Amino acid sequence: MSDVIYLVANGDLRLSANRQCWLAQNQAEQAIMQAIRREGRQIDRAHPYDPERQHGFIDSQKHGNQVFRNIPLHAPVVVCEAVWQYSHHLLPGLFGHKGPILTVANWSGTWPGLVGMLNLNGCLTKAGVPYSTLWSEDFTDETFLRGLRQWLAGDMVQHDTSHARPLAEFHLPIDAEIAGRELAAHLRRNRAIMGIFDEGCMGMYNAIIPDECMMPFGVFKERLSQSSLYAAMCGVGDAEAHAVREWLRRKGMTFRTGSNPETDLTEDQILGQCKMYIAALRIADDFGCDVIGIQYQQGLKDLAPASDLAEGLLNNADRPPVTAAPDGHSNGRVLYEGRPLPHFNEVDECAGLDALVTNRVWTRLGYDPETTLHDVRYGEAYNGDFVWVFEISGSVPPQHLVGGYAGAVSERQPPMYFRLGGGTIKGVSKPGEIVWSRIYVESGKLHADLGRAKAIGLPPAETERRWQVTTPQWPVMHAVTYGVSRDQFMAKHQANHIQVAYGPDAGGANRALAVKAAMFREMGIAVNICGTHHGLE
Repeated sequence: MSDVIYLVANGDLRLSANRQCWLAQNQAEQAIMQAIRREGRQIDRAHPYDPERQHGFIDSQKHGNQVFRNIPLHAPVVVCEAVWQYSHHLLPGLFGHKGPILTVANWSGTWPGLVGMLNLNGCLTKAGVPYSTLWSEDFTDETFLRGLRQWLAGDMVQHDTSHARPLAEFHLPIDAEIAGRELAAHLRRNRAIMGIFDEGCMGMYNAIIPDECMMPFGVFKERLSQSSLYAAMCGVGDAEAHAVREWLRRKGMTFRTGSNPETDLTEDQILGQCKMYIAALRIADDFGCDVIGIQYQQGLKDLAPASDLAEGLLNNADRPPVTAAPDGHSNGRVLYEGRPLPHFNEVDECAGLDALVTNRVWTRLGYDPETTLHDVRYGEAYNGDFVWVFEISGSVPPQHLVGGYAGAVSERQPPMYFRLGGGTIKGVSKPGEIVWSRIYVESGKLHADLGRAKAIGLPPAETERRWQVTTPQWPVMHAVTYGVSRDQFMAKHQANHIQVAYGPDAGGANRALAVKAAMFREMGIAVNICGTHHGLE
């Protein structure tokens, strides 16, 4: 094994993001390298800062392959993450690497290294690549240093994951088992179609489910093109878009608009998003989709405003009505009337499958069927509890927000990521009991972690402070996980995303978790029950 440790820094594909995030990345790298050098080891950066591009990130798969050609095959490698990153830039190099791998993230909400590292970890798990992982606020705390010393000594870093226990250790209520069996049998018999608008967003290898993992229980992909979505948007008339915009105005939703499209949310951007909403429903209906995911971040971002408004509306039961495209046969038929068309942000198929199952379980139980995913963005202690910041750009339904539509505000997406603008459905998730979950791929099979949590209200000033240290344009959920600590969650979670849905109360949320676990099991998914307050023996 090489005595030299090599540090690599994976970044975004977008130059604007890499430039803006470089300072925070460099600070994290320096702190990590100092910590390793204090332990008497040599660490070198495996690739230089690029003065012309004004950052030192690996910014493409081609670039990553070039870097790994010059790293000794058995050398230890540290992947430092202080930003969002595209995992496929590094995946080929890490897949073939024979030396020990350590992924490390800073604990910061401003530059989402935690989000990037969780995504990379999920990709490595799916690919079967052994790795260790650590995170720290300043890389001087004893927990971080203890783990670092383990890794430097040639051992895998050990974390406490005792919060996650196999479903076989629990007894599900009989009625939950019956409901789960019936729902799974219905899915196998009748099948469901998952509409994929371009697969593999932002290098999220962990977000792609192999077809053969889903086909046995009746879920099949319809691979769609975002160019078709854009073409369909161009075919939507202005009057229909204005009707959606007016429906939202009557519901009390606020749009913070301006006149400069480079920095402001404009009416033209809003109408473009309304057209996307209409086009997505019509394409989904044409192909018989039960759930859809729009990639947006690549390709469509260069043609249209952000997909986030459309995503959140699709996930809501109460939303602007859209009829089938007039062709002489539609007869004014309203598409997916009175129910959500579940949408999974960034075509995360694991979240899409979860949304499909959640929708069917919650509908069976008579609960509000709205579900969404969030990024596991950040978290801090507040009044004795560790309170997560779950936050995502799109797909949050107004039903999840305090005040519903009247509590929702649409603000322009940050130009760093969204050149052509478009607004979000921003708001604060209402207090209540939730079920959280994540489906992931490990050893070629589907797994699911399920747990219970509560969304809580924080004082407006604290909410605003958390918004300002993350992304203030995005909807937020303040969440407290039951029986799962910050570090336990980070050690076990296999994605940057987490799925959430509300129960009517604690007992109802427990019932929903039990039925969902039973349905997953009947589908052949390996289930872990995480934490406490889930009502299972």
